[in-house]
Amino acid sequence: MAESESGQDKTEDPTEKRKKDSREKGEIARSKELNTLAVMLAGAGGLLIYGGGLALDLMELMKLNFSLPREVLLSPGAMGLYLLHSGKIAILAVQPVLITLLLAALIGPVSLGGWLFAPGSMAPKFSRMNPGPGLKRMFSSKALVELLKALAKFILILFVALTVLSSDIDDLLRIAHEPLESAIIHSVQLVGWSSLWMACGLIIIAAVDAPIQLWESHKKLLMTKQEVRDEHKDQEGRPEVKQRIRQLQREMSQRKMMAAVPDADVVITNPTHYAVALKYDPEKGGAPMLLAKGSDFTALKIREIAVANDILLLESPELARSIFYSTDLDQEIPAGLYLAVAQVLAYVYQIRQYRAGKGKRPDPLKDLPIPPELRRDS
Repeated sequence: MAESESGQDKTEDPTEKRKKDSREKGEIARSKELNTLAVMLAGAGGLLIYGGGLALDLMELMKLNFSLPREVLLSPGAMGLYLLHSGKIAILAVQPVLITLLLAALIGPVSLGGWLFAPGSMAPKFSRMNPGPGLKRMFSSKALVELLKALAKFILILFVALTVLSSDIDDLLRIAHEPLESAIIHSVQLVGWSSLWMACGLIIIAAVDAPIQLWESHKKLLMTKQEVRDEHKDQEGRPEVKQRIRQLQREMSQRKMMAAVPDADVVITNPTHYAVALKYDPEKGGAPMLLAKGSDFTALKIREIAVANDILLLESPELARSIFYSTDLDQEIPAGLYLAVAQVLAYVYQIRQYRAGKGKRPDPLKDLPIPPELRRDS
């Protein structure tokens, strides 16, 4: 079982973040044997498919260059033209095979682990130049496994090659008695089939190596329980950080709320435990808005700001509790409290008129109409 540097066993499957970080570093499962198999199969298939045309083009190239007219030999510029023409024939002849090999070289790595471009994995690492870790890797268990794989590959390919050659010995001897053109085509076909059978021999090694690479890649990504917990904390946010953020948000909201108290028309109190600040703008219409609310210490601060800004404090415990529990900040009061608040605002208007010397002092408000569903006991 894998063990971390802290001594804890890596028993947990990797998280999606761990997999994503690993891919960004270029650490994904790759099988060199699978890549070799893809290239060899593509090369053998290319020879079998395009080998006939390739042989004929090469024959044409040899005829062109080994049967030169006398005037060409005496002309210095003609040799350059012959070279360009020969190069064109050679490129066109091998182009289908090269394109097939290129596609195989691209598809082979992608077939295990998918497409990946990780610039970070190409950055130079001076730690790799340290001979100590290099020698350690040379004599590690992984190096021994790679040596055994190479030896097994050599033995398997050798066995397949000897088997193919022994079965094709008659065809190889027959080539010597064939005309040149058919002999070249026959040779290309024999090379193609021999390469194909040797490539098929690599299927066994690739079939063993690919699952091993997937298992080793998964093993490297395994996590300890503590690593899973730490990653969860980093993603979700550490409790102390989240608590500090919530505290700052509350403080910002409270400062904004306190700054709105001077704009209120009236502050209704409990008288000591609750305080709510209301404002009504007849030009905008709608219902009165709740600018601020608080209990205990916050209620005291609201009352202090109201006194400092000459805002009327109205003691109505039932209405204060009802508004406090039923209305959010910057929201209109519920319809059930319209009548009670309307009486309060009318009372505020009368008090202002009285203070301005334009009327008599109004009687205190009593028994405000509060619906039972909006009442809150003290």
